[in-house]
Amino acid sequence: MGLPASAPEEFSELPGEAADLPVPTEPSERLLFGLLLVGVGLLLLAVLTACYVAAEIVLPIALAFVLMLVLRPAMRLAENSRIPRIVAALLLLVVLFGVAAALVTVLAAPAAGWAEKLPTALPKLQERLHFVSEPIAVVQKAISHAQHLAGSTPGEGMPVVAVEGSNIPQRLLEVVRGFLGGLLETIVVLFFLLMSGETFLRRLVEVLPSFRNKRQAVEISQQIESDISAYLLTITLMNTAVGALSGLTAWLCGLGDPVLWGTVAFLLNFVPVLGPTAGVAIFFVAGLLSFDTLWQAFLPAALYLAIHIVEGETLTPWLLARRFTLNPVLVIVSLVFWYWMWGVPGAILSTPMLATLKIVCDRIQPLAALGHFIEG
Repeated sequence: MGLPASAPEEFSELPGEAADLPVPTEPSERLLFGLLLVGVGLLLLAVLTACYVAAEIVLPIALAFVLMLVLRPAMRLAENSRIPRIVAALLLLVVLFGVAAALVTVLAAPAAGWAEKLPTALPKLQERLHFVSEPIAVVQKAISHAQHLAGSTPGEGMPVVAVEGSNIPQRLLEVVRGFLGGLLETIVVLFFLLMSGETFLRRLVEVLPSFRNKRQAVEISQQIESDISAYLLTITLMNTAVGALSGLTAWLCGLGDPVLWGTVAFLLNFVPVLGPTAGVAIFFVAGLLSFDTLWQAFLPAALYLAIHIVEGETLTPWLLARRFTLNPVLVIVSLVFWYWMWGVPGAILSTPMLATLKIVCDRIQPLAALGHFIEG
């Protein structure tokens, strides 16, 4: 398909001309550029494979680096106040994980109460959601009819799998053990990252061959620290506001446990798209369990969705527009990919990692075209 007649005028408004992109034109330069792309692609594939296979080791390290960027301004403030680095690092870790532990302790009782209420309320949920059962029955009937036309009956030719009783306590113990091991690794790595300060950057600058490369490494490091820390700080503050408003909304609607619902909204908002979607479903189910009329059950979810739309579509993009903008399609693709790789932590880290990749590509001339593609 060809471009429409208005395409040249539309593309002429794009920021920057195509000739400004560092795409080589000479045959020899194109060959070297192609070899470079192949090498970068193979290296990226090897790194991603290692991240997938060694997720139990790599993920806590990645989380530690992200937390280090969040805590770096506080470390600089402590250095300016002449506080020893080891004391400042220990204080920050105690405050960070102490607040998290205190929050878990406060929320344990309300969360356990809702968890106990859910199994006994399942019949009530099925009764309240009877309007959904009819479309599901129509879809199931259509699938059965399609299977009949294909010459098979439902379940025919499919292997019968015998499900044996699973050792749930043992699996739960393995999950808890893995979580505690990853948490301990994150704490240890984060402590030494805060302690080392600029050691990694200094060693990297020392081994680079030319002054231009040294300056480029320093610029990339400073921009990553500045932009990503500003992004994470902005997101954290906005999520705190979303959590406070959601908790207040839950209290005004009569849902109860405002601290619990505010914390749920705060945590879910760190996961783009998927988190708020899950939040709407959770608030709706909680409304069904708490209220008799359907409109009252919809109210907490509707108000939560309104809060998220105002924050996610207006305030946060406006605050971050001066730092960087990312291609929304690539943001979604990165979200889905890293969620598949690492689950919920991967979804949280997807946008900072994509922004870091853009910063690096913008500063390295052969990769500038990729950075332009990532840009929103």
